[in-house]
Amino acid sequence: MKLVLAETKLLKEPISILSDLVNDVQFKIDKEKLEIAATDPANVVLAVFKLLSSAFIEYQVDDKEIICVSLDNLNQILRRLKGNDVLTLELDKRRNKLRVGMQGDSQRLFHLSLIDIEEKEHHIPELEFKSNVIMNSKMLEDAVEDVGIVAESVALGLSKERMTIKGEGNLSNAHVEFPKGENTEISTEDEINAKYSIEYLKKLIKGGKLSDKVAIRWNTDYPLKLEYNVLDKLALSFILAPRISED
Repeated sequence: MKLVLAETKLLKEPISILSDLVNDVQFKIDKEKLEIAATDPANVVLAVFKLLSSAFIEYQVDDKEIICVSLDNLNQILRRLKGNDVLTLELDKRRNKLRVGMQGDSQRLFHLSLIDIEEKEHHIPELEFKSNVIMNSKMLEDAVEDVGIVAESVALGLSKERMTIKGEGNLSNAHVEFPKGENTEISTEDEINAKYSIEYLKKLIKGGKLSDKVAIRWNTDYPLKLEYNVLDKLALSFILAPRISED
């Protein structure tokens, strides 16, 4: 197995985001893609990351491989990437390590030990959504940060004409509104409302580093799905459980 990636942020940024959610993961690598599916320890978020073979400048995979690594350790290595580096991943089965090479102004090589973790098949639920919003990733990020100043949870509301993001604390509240238009595409059958954790959302919206657009899908008191895509290169999605609380 040999994977060579020139646009290194396509791997570096997703690994950074996922390392805030999960500890150890399985990479499933076949002839079409590199894939991670993982849940956080509290089973609040399911994350699915796919990096397509077409994103690489060289992609040699003979057989399907499953590689288990510490995501924190891999993230620490990938943080050393420079802007003009080319990243190479190779499997050293004899030493049970992943070779991580970086070539730019200098040549650097890391050997990341593979680990044994219980093989767990993550079932991706078949969710039916009655809503779909496509909007600028930065707009969503700003709104979540605004609400996060005053509240620990965010209420997402949607009608045929507008999307609202609201939060309420003991003494303060925040309200952000996005009318349907060029910057906010809205499709919904019903008026919907659901509440989600600000703490988790702040981690998930970092996907905006990869894509200018985010697709948001949810129903009343139903899981939330966020999708960030780069055409013919990657897909990063999250399914976040709704927050059940008295507030």
